[in-house]
Amino acid sequence: MHNVFVHPFSNETSFQIFSFRKLWAFTGPGFLMSIAYLDPGNIESDLQSGAKAGFKLLWVLLVATVIGLLLQRLAARLGVVTGMHLAEMCHRQYPTVPRIILWMMVELAIIGSDMQEVIGCAIAFNLLSVGRIPLWAGQPHLLYGNPTILHSFSVLFFNNYTFFTCKRVGVLYTMCMFFSSLLGQYIMVAPNQGEVLKGMFVPYCEGCGPVQMEQAVGIVGAVIMPHNIYLHSALVKSRQVDRGNKKEVKEANKYFFIESAVALFVSFLINVFVVAVFAEAFYNKTNMQVSDQCNSTGSPHRDLFPADNSTLQVDIYKGGVVLGCFFGPAALYIWAIGILAAGQSSTMTGTYSGQFVMEGFLNLRWSRFARVLLTRSIAITPTLLVAIFQDVEHLTGMNDFLNVLQSMQLPFALIPILTFTSLTSVMSEFANGLVWKIGGGIVILVVCAINMYFVVVYVSALNSVLLYVFSALLSIAYLCFVGYLVSTFLHGYSINGYANTNPLEY
Repeated sequence: MHNVFVHPFSNETSFQIFSFRKLWAFTGPGFLMSIAYLDPGNIESDLQSGAKAGFKLLWVLLVATVIGLLLQRLAARLGVVTGMHLAEMCHRQYPTVPRIILWMMVELAIIGSDMQEVIGCAIAFNLLSVGRIPLWAGQPHLLYGNPTILHSFSVLFFNNYTFFTCKRVGVLYTMCMFFSSLLGQYIMVAPNQGEVLKGMFVPYCEGCGPVQMEQAVGIVGAVIMPHNIYLHSALVKSRQVDRGNKKEVKEANKYFFIESAVALFVSFLINVFVVAVFAEAFYNKTNMQVSDQCNSTGSPHRDLFPADNSTLQVDIYKGGVVLGCFFGPAALYIWAIGILAAGQSSTMTGTYSGQFVMEGFLNLRWSRFARVLLTRSIAITPTLLVAIFQDVEHLTGMNDFLNVLQSMQLPFALIPILTFTSLTSVMSEFANGLVWKIGGGIVILVVCAINMYFVVVYVSALNSVLLYVFSALLSIAYLCFVGYLVSTFLHGYSINGYANTNPLEY
């Protein structure tokens, strides 16, 4: 992909206010980036939000998506203005030790995302086969003949314009298929539209307690993904822009922002469909009600829910089962196909972001085959062990941990992107203004507060003094490193002298 360029301005002699043809020329990076907003971890967060809080947290999803859009705007602008993606900029700006630590943190987030893809695909195959394919055998990245791993390699091997065009159409087709499948669920359940709009635009959660608060925090962590910021800053480089022509740069920024807004709007609608379906059908449902319904329909999964009056707890596996019990087998299969599509499509974002991050941070040119093989092997090993020796509840429970893990890595994307896009020595006249700097600083503070909340909630459930001490030490180290990155943002000083050069020369 590094040597593939689309020329949006090749036949243009004047700059128009808006051109659909030119928008299509820029279409691709934003939609590919937006797929990460629909990975199995996001879907699980959505369904839990609906089951635990009804429609009351839709506004949190909306706010998180808008924040995500603004961050993706910064990532795209960095790539367009400087011709360098975020990982390459970190390599030039930070000293060796902080750079290596930063790389490790981002790689951790990518591996966590890969694990969620593995879990989602394994559960989808298990549901589609009515349990005939065990979870360990359904983990698609294990099998080289599986479409997921073949897709990962094909994305990296076939780097020519024809394949790039086909991939762009393929991404749009995948999103349309995913949109259609969940729209079918939405129509089947028929949520109260008034409640949907109220939950989306009224920032209030009546009667909410710690459970709903924790879920709201989880939504933010699931939606805004750190490696996606690195990915988007690299994908925009596939469009050739004359960086010496400020009008071209400004127009490229405009069209990339429009494309990203459309792409994230589609992904937001899909997430809303999931939240609304589970809010309408299963909010405040008890295990007894679900168990009785599954027994009456003869579901093969009827033993999954205990016959008690405790509140129903769902995940991406139980979610499909519950839909099948209440709305028929077709609903279960539609759900499983949607989860499979989420895992398969998210493979592209993980494959590309992993390649860009390693090449950018380390200036390392591994073979693409070796890079994909390494990260997929690391991702599948712990997941495979859990699938073999534990049950589905432990496997789906890993998604919650992985959402926490990725949320913890957010500052390691937010702070660098805000730092570099705020430096006039890097971005010239396209540097962030005061409003963006203050707003970005507030977002960083909120994210760090959310992360500390996650740590407290997660660690307090471990009931181990040794783990408390270990977590405290890790938290101190984490905050110290975040503090170092924040200091580079506040002072805006140049590291390794790069900031003293003209960024438009790169």
